Amino acid sequence: MASEMQNLNPTILNAADLPTRQLTSPEKSSDDIGGLFASALSPPNLRDPFAISVYDSPDSESDAGDLMEEPIDEQEIFDLVSTISDPEHPISLGSLAVVSLPDISIKPSLPSNPDSPLRTVTVLITPTITHCSLATVIGLGVRVRLEQSLPPRFRVDVRIKEGTHSTAEDVSKQLADKERVAAALENGALMGVLGKMLETCR
Repeated sequence: MASEMQNLNPTILNAADLPTRQLTSPEKSSDDIGGLFASALSPPNLRDPFAISVYDSPDSESDAGDLMEEPIDEQEIFDLVSTISDPEHPISLGSLAVVSLPDISIKPSLPSNPDSPLRTVTVLITPTITHCSLATVIGLGVRVRLEQSLPPRFRVDVRIKEGTHSTAEDVSKQLADKERVAAALENGALMGVLGKMLETCR
């Protein structure tokens, strides 16, 4: 399966040029606080008498709570799936442009009830060639990664981008069929392939 290389010379993007919000500093330790809090709590700001701290405001508890519940956006989804390895090449799906930021969307799962916390994450996959027999495996890898990483209020919809694969509709139906996905994930050989694909995830 994976040994039969179908696209020996895929177009490869430089990983450093891909959009990301992940911290890449080698000095980051397990004690560091990243993301939104990094700049607010760094030593220069703590020494600055004019720096505004969320702890000084009367509503600091609710403000901090709001920050902790920051919604997950498309960039974070891309960061989760872009480092998955392609099953044919030792290259990430982001570098191969199999997944790309413009092809990721997050929408309310219940449009009639916009206040519902349920969200559907849709990821469109672009195989490197139109007859790629591993498109389903790649889609499964993306789906497993997201289902393992996202809170339960997120539903995952992984599809092949229209016009990019000869059997896009069939593959997308397979990826949307929960019973077929569950059966596929009981296959030991397939789980071995998916495990290798997900080893590179950060």
